[in-house]
Amino acid sequence: MVTLLSVNCGVGRVIGQRNGRPVRSAISKSPVTGDRVFFGREGVAGDQQSNRLLHGGVDQAICAYDAGHWPWWHTEKNLTCSEGTFGENLTLLGANEDSVCIGDRFAWDEVILEVTQPRGPCANIDLYHGRVDLAQAITRSGRCGWYMRVIREGDASARNAIIRHIRAPGKPTVKEAFVARYDSRTPLALRRRVHEISQLSSNWRRAISRGLS
Repeated sequence: MVTLLSVNCGVGRVIGQRNGRPVRSAISKSPVTGDRVFFGREGVAGDQQSNRLLHGGVDQAICAYDAGHWPWWHTEKNLTCSEGTFGENLTLLGANEDSVCIGDRFAWDEVILEVTQPRGPCANIDLYHGRVDLAQAITRSGRCGWYMRVIREGDASARNAIIRHIRAPGKPTVKEAFVARYDSRTPLALRRRVHEISQLSSNWRRAISRGLS
């Protein structure tokens, strides 16, 4: 069973400086205040992405993260987590990178979402939390979260909802797709398998293709 703990939104703001220049990001997200929220092709109503080259668009409309990772982050990295800690739109419980596959769908109320790619480690998570080790820990542990496209737009509950997890049989997991890009030891057969998934985002496919030559 997959439970939606909260839908989180945020707007762009300066979160710190890098190389003496202000960095603007919408990574700071918090649970929406209403009981329901609209999901459109480009994302959740009221949410923003500051860097549209790296975030957003139809293939990265919604970001999800597993609250089941929170104890690990607290124990291993002394990071206290809550809804939106990783800049995710959906804080879930009962689904993680090992149980979710590229092409899986998540449905509740009027909305259907489809998994398109893992979330790549972003330097802004370190800047936002005032750390230097979080992005690296995501890369090493594979506790990355994932992006989804909106297959069916509509209104949906914003918290404490049961989500139907519709599996795509035989597809690589989010974890496998993540290591196929970031772990040089990944077997070529797995890289090719990930690359061939029709539901994979074009950005991730291009990144994987560099390791196939």
